Amino acid sequence: MRHGGRLLADHLAAHGVRRVFSVPGESFLALLDGLPDAGIANVVCRHEGGAAFMAEATGKLSGAPGICLVTRGPGATNAAAGVHVARQDGTPLLLLVGDIERGHRGREAFQEVDFPAMFAPLAKWAAAVTETERLPEMLARAWRVMTSGRPGPVVLSLPEDMLDAVTDAPDRPPEGPRLSPDWSGAAAAMLERLAAARRPLVVAGGPHWSERAAQDLGRFAEAQGLPVALAFRRQDFLDNEHPHYAGELTVATNPALLRRLREADAILLLGARLGDIESAGYTALDPRGHGKVLLQVHPEPEEPGRPWRPDLSATAPAPDFVAALAALPPGGRDAAAAREAHEEYLRWSSPQPTPGAVRQEEVIAHLSRTLPPDAILTNGAGNFAAFLGRYYRFRRWGTQLAPGSGSMGYGFPAAVAASLHHPGRTVVCVAGDGDIQMTLNEMSTAIQHGAAPVVVVMNNGTYGTIRMHQERRFPARVSGSDCLSPDYAALARAYGGWGATVERTEDFPDALEQARAAGTLAVIECRLDPEALTTTRTLSEIRAAARGG
Repeated sequence: MRHGGRLLADHLAAHGVRRVFSVPGESFLALLDGLPDAGIANVVCRHEGGAAFMAEATGKLSGAPGICLVTRGPGATNAAAGVHVARQDGTPLLLLVGDIERGHRGREAFQEVDFPAMFAPLAKWAAAVTETERLPEMLARAWRVMTSGRPGPVVLSLPEDMLDAVTDAPDRPPEGPRLSPDWSGAAAAMLERLAAARRPLVVAGGPHWSERAAQDLGRFAEAQGLPVALAFRRQDFLDNEHPHYAGELTVATNPALLRRLREADAILLLGARLGDIESAGYTALDPRGHGKVLLQVHPEPEEPGRPWRPDLSATAPAPDFVAALAALPPGGRDAAAAREAHEEYLRWSSPQPTPGAVRQEEVIAHLSRTLPPDAILTNGAGNFAAFLGRYYRFRRWGTQLAPGSGSMGYGFPAAVAASLHHPGRTVVCVAGDGDIQMTLNEMSTAIQHGAAPVVVVMNNGTYGTIRMHQERRFPARVSGSDCLSPDYAALARAYGGWGATVERTEDFPDALEQARAAGTLAVIECRLDPEALTTTRTLSEIRAAARGG
């Protein structure tokens, strides 16, 4: 006989869960009680948004669902941002919400929310578990939904009295291995269509990738003489120094790569959706008709055709299909175009000077030169991230944690999760001053649980992305985009970590060396000139252009 909390914890452990992220609540005390005996560590966070980001990052790193535990009402609503990231990034995530007692529903009880209705647009599946003995069944279904097709988040609400109830329900073992078909024939057919093109381009992205898949992608590109671009915030899917790497399709794509996308006569999408970010707001390709041969491999059968009409498609995890492509005999294509695309990337990723005593491009270039190839880089959202994306060269899969949803505050919790998941590896979070302040309270979580990421805060005193758009539309009329900051180095020390402030570029290397040697949470605040607003234009240049100057 077990109470529902222990039953659920035992089944989480049977599915391989060794760590969960939570903010405790009285609505799921039975589940908290079940975790220690099931051998599951509980990383106690300071905000449900931070906990959900950590769980989502763990899902990205491991390929298995990250687990987040929160309480009803405000706990679940706070965690919604992490669910949104998981949905847009195709990450397996399980959000377990302690809920009100079953008999209190429908009376607007304290912190009552209809969670299946609330999370329906965000999650792949959201449901309430109403019977204790059905916990094994519901968890098994959740696992299948999270990891099938295009992975994503599942939300289960757990009424308090359901978790407290005792049952003799038997254990339900996890599913056995899933058989994968032979994709060699389909891969040959896809390559035949691609080989007929004069200006082909491969775009890789999406879920399920691994170190082996990244290596297979490189072997396939080299054997067939093809240039490879990577989808938004999937820069670690191919060694950026590979001679056929063409760059990332991002918010501010290299103009040469965007031109290559526009001029391609055939595009092979490997797991990638080619959304509005990658297609420059659907201007590089028109969904109504673009005159290209479009070949798409995606794990979700409903994805091809939304919005692009494929000429040939396969419903498959991209890494499985890439392995089949890599096994095909080499083609006879001249790789000159692929090498040219890589040269264009190298020129784009060479640091271009920006104003100020601390230059972001030099800071990021130093990180790229000196960090080990397996260092994990994390970021949230803001113009600072464009410097990271342009100037850091990712060399191995599993080294980039960034939200495709553009969620601010993601980078630091992700770095905490990465440091706990890979305690022997260097983890660096690059954050903006507005970005870091959304989740810097998780410094306490990092210290409590022994996470030791290095955090580089790019402080320009403004919400840079908003200021950029504001100057373009309403030049010199600043409203709501200023951002006051604390002394980040002092704050890190107050939490028990290490901190330093950098006011000259030449002082950054020494600060980084000390931060990496600190063995604890370390924060380096880089004080920037607000003029250095983007990688290509200063604040004054953006304002002048908006005024017609």
